[in-house]
Amino acid sequence: MSVLEQFSLKGQVAVVTGAGKGIGRGIARSLAEAGAAVAVAARNPEEIEDAAHEIEQLGGRAVAVQTDVTEMDQLERLANRATDELGTIGIWVNNAGGIPDATARYLTRISPDEWDAQLDLNLKAVWAGSIVAARFMKESGGSIVNISSRTAHGPHSKNGPYAAAKAAVNSLTQTLSIELAPTIRVNAVAPGPIPTQNFLECTNVDSSQIPAMEKAIGIPLQRFGAPADIGAAVVFMASPASSWITGQCLYVTGGM
Repeated sequence: MSVLEQFSLKGQVAVVTGAGKGIGRGIARSLAEAGAAVAVAARNPEEIEDAAHEIEQLGGRAVAVQTDVTEMDQLERLANRATDELGTIGIWVNNAGGIPDATARYLTRISPDEWDAQLDLNLKAVWAGSIVAARFMKESGGSIVNISSRTAHGPHSKNGPYAAAKAAVNSLTQTLSIELAPTIRVNAVAPGPIPTQNFLECTNVDSSQIPAMEKAIGIPLQRFGAPADIGAAVVFMASPASSWITGQCLYVTGGM
């Protein structure tokens, strides 16, 4: 197999959670461009239908499955729909996450309920998705890719609960890679700042302020990332090109 052929996902079936917009949608599109059929999942039905339609317009195959990733039974339904409509799952991307509305960001100010909401969405959902994926990949093998974050590394006083959850995702990824070897590889991709709509809302800025933010943050590669940057990294981690890599976290941060 040539080097370029090792990056092909032709004939593969992928599941991407949180795929209706932003980074998740970029990941889904990248996997489709590499040849995979993609089950796009999120809570918003209109967004995932639009994402699936975009993949189909590219000549790919896709199915939209409304899913709340904090519910194990919905993740199982997602896996069953993907299998029934697209084929045997070989790639599962746990991308869904974020900061729930009106949730405090400081460890010293967050309530127990807010803490649970953060951990359910950003850690428990990754664990649950991985367990479901492993069950469906048990016989044929596959690749699980968890979306972590640069915030997993170092202190983050304005994003403490989220950062703690993402640090735990990295640990979970390493442990699952041992438990599921040798048939299933488990890796993570940690994005740096990507100016998605969620990013703009969380930072209280609008798109016109992006160029100034890029300069102020001091990214060595002198630009914010794009969903396609993360999509390319996920394609690598999901493809035969990374067949001897497991338990690793690839930081895609522009050098930050």
